[in-house]
Amino acid sequence: MTGFYHVCFVVPDIEQAMRDFRRSAGVEWSDPVSDRMGEWDYRIVFSRGGSRGSSKGGPPFIELITGPAGSPWDASEGARFDHIGFWSSDVTQSSRRLEKEGMPVDFSGCPYGRPFAYHRMDSIGARIEFVDVSRQAAFLSGWHPDGDPMPAVDEIPRG
Repeated sequence: MTGFYHVCFVVPDIEQAMRDFRRSAGVEWSDPVSDRMGEWDYRIVFSRGGSRGSSKGGPPFIELITGPAGSPWDASEGARFDHIGFWSSDVTQSSRRLEKEGMPVDFSGCPYGRPFAYHRMDSIGARIEFVDVSRQAAFLSGWHPDGDPMPAVDEIPRG
């Protein structure tokens, strides 16, 4: 199994969630970023990785995200655990495989030029996210500049 690289919480107040994680567990944070996808403005931040006493940090990361009502990150009903994220060698193949396994697509960023997809995993009451590994260099550059490459779920069929 390839390890996950982040867990995500949808939160109504990113700054408060960052403070609470910092006070309770010593989590350090990058600076939050505002962005837009389709019709939705959202804010996102990742932990710097590691924990209290860790010098380099790294995966797994904690992601906090907030978005407006009706968005994939709707926080209007309060904070919640939203998803666990994995890199994929091919997000389209990962999505096909999960759909065959009975885990339907809940939201895909692909039509918006963002190669990721969330799938419902009812057994955990949350989503699983696959992000195409082609985005890993940009992730590392923005969120973990000195970080090492992370493994991806290999979706390439073997003959």
